[in-house]
Amino acid sequence: MTADQWIALVAGLVGGALRVGAPFLFVSLGECLTEKSGRINLGLEGVLVLSAMAAFGGAYLTDSAWLGVLIGATAGALLALLHGLLCSLDRVNDVATGIALMLLGTGLAFYLGKPLIQPQAPQLPAIALGFWSDNTVVRSALQLNALVPIGVALAVLLWWGFAHTRAGLLVRMAGDSAQATRALGYSVSGLRIAATTAGGFIAGLGGASLTLFYPGSWNEGISSGQGLIAVALVIFARWSPLRCVGAALLFGGAGAIGPALQSIGIGWGYHLFNTVPYVLTLVILVFTCKPGAVAAGSPGELSSTRS
Repeated sequence: MTADQWIALVAGLVGGALRVGAPFLFVSLGECLTEKSGRINLGLEGVLVLSAMAAFGGAYLTDSAWLGVLIGATAGALLALLHGLLCSLDRVNDVATGIALMLLGTGLAFYLGKPLIQPQAPQLPAIALGFWSDNTVVRSALQLNALVPIGVALAVLLWWGFAHTRAGLLVRMAGDSAQATRALGYSVSGLRIAATTAGGFIAGLGGASLTLFYPGSWNEGISSGQGLIAVALVIFARWSPLRCVGAALLFGGAGAIGPALQSIGIGWGYHLFNTVPYVLTLVILVFTCKPGAVAAGSPGELSSTRS
């Protein structure tokens, strides 16, 4: 390959990692917050799809991409709130409830989103990272989603909040020891409901980035399982918000390999390269999850159904 092709390939991988990784970033941060409180939400796939549809519909109806983002995040928070309320009941399993709400969220999105498949909605602005280059391929590849800096700021805020704020310490305590939380007079179920709802709001920003930036339209196959992959991503990041940023970029880069190669004229194996994020998920789960062993950084009360 020529030097220009190499530059275009690297730009495609970097730009693709930022574009494709944006939903992973928000969903993984939302799940990280949820799991830090001792609750797992496998319904994030439904949250992602429903918020993507709501964001697109909101932007279409209000003619404002940013109002669409707010509507999408609110829809994600409401579905996550339902998950938190149901899981606070006695003898209700987090995993089973999450799967049921994943089906509910995707079903609602498919039903309510049918009129939105053809229309076009306002899109989020792009931050031009390729302004330094005269190469049109590079300039096109290095277009940053305006939500990504917000996601990075949220990761830093969560990292700082878990370590230095009363609310963050309470969330961690609820996730590590429900008995200690109750002994201090705090409601474990209340903390988990709040964390799950906030996590759904953050994950909803990922749904908004799907329909309001890349790929920038609404269709029923918009997510491709990114909400479920994010659960594995949080394990890989060892429940650290800052590591979620790196993990999201890694998964985004894996998903961008095919389009980056196609941008320089290499079309062979395009669909095969699209499977890389799923293969990477399996590899991570195999090497990080050992039977009978607790992963480093795992909240002690994870998946507890006690309230």
